Amino acid sequence: MKISAPFESYRQALYNYDSARTASAAQALFARDSEIKLSHPLGEFRGVDPLVNGVYRDLNQAFPDLERRDTIVMAGTSAEKHAWIGCCGYYTGTFSQPWLEIPATGHIASLRYHEFFRIAENRVQEVQAIWDIPELMMQAGVWPMGPSLGREWHVPAPASQDGLVRSNPTTDATSRNFELVAAMCDGLGKHAEGGVAAMELERFWHPRCSWYGPSGIGSARGIAGFRNWHQIPFLKGMPDRVGSAGNGGHMFADGPYVGFTAWPGMHMSITGDGWLGIAPSGQQIEMRSLDFWRCEDGLIRENWVLIDLLHVYQQIGVDVLARMREMTKARSGALDS
Repeated sequence: MKISAPFESYRQALYNYDSARTASAAQALFARDSEIKLSHPLGEFRGVDPLVNGVYRDLNQAFPDLERRDTIVMAGTSAEKHAWIGCCGYYTGTFSQPWLEIPATGHIASLRYHEFFRIAENRVQEVQAIWDIPELMMQAGVWPMGPSLGREWHVPAPASQDGLVRSNPTTDATSRNFELVAAMCDGLGKHAEGGVAAMELERFWHPRCSWYGPSGIGSARGIAGFRNWHQIPFLKGMPDRVGSAGNGGHMFADGPYVGFTAWPGMHMSITGDGWLGIAPSGQQIEMRSLDFWRCEDGLIRENWVLIDLLHVYQQIGVDVLARMREMTKARSGALDS
């Protein structure tokens, strides 16, 4: 699937962010009644105007030199015959004014994103996007959630340095990598039947794989790191999880890259040992998760994962942003209010 010139114009308008240019490029690209689905608390709405004249306007006020840096741009068609474009990267600039009441730092900061665009009739019909808002809280020194088990750092671009410019991938290579990731996801679902052995992790993952999770979980290296710092706590806390692959989820491939998008991507209840410091209340939740994988020599070498953690907390009645405000009110002179 070829990425259109209007989509490239939209990317370039966000790279050197300009509000008028971005609005013009968006009007040329998005369908009039496009579905825009953003991570909590940014919300969901119809039409592109609230995105460009609301969300991006507010972000630009906080980052006056706002710049979007894509590290992966891929495109493909899912088994359901939907055309998708996936973008991975981060917004950056000088964090000069508060955003979502996260206090400004006066320094360069980054806001990681995974954004998926469903295309039909040469227009964007739907956007599913998670911005790692907790990452910005962490950089501002106001962390209102439990500690991460994995490593918190600036998540890198693909080690292969081909996320944006690749030689024309063959259909065979694209299909092989799609099947690899699809089989791996199926294997993960076998844990309930036969534990770790049933998942056959070594069959799918490179021994030097890197797993790049969201802020609040962190990153991990190797299969052991993936299991210790993410998978084991995840499975213990939510053993009844059910994924959306094949049931409302969309997977597509582009050469060495595979993307997965769903809104939501999983359903589960928080039981067992709890998760990320959340008590095991048995609360039923849904989880939004947007993923990218890079395959190398028949194995998964890198995996970028974002989860809408603020939405998870919201469903169990915890307002993370309110917690953050309590932590920062001394800075704003709002004590005793």
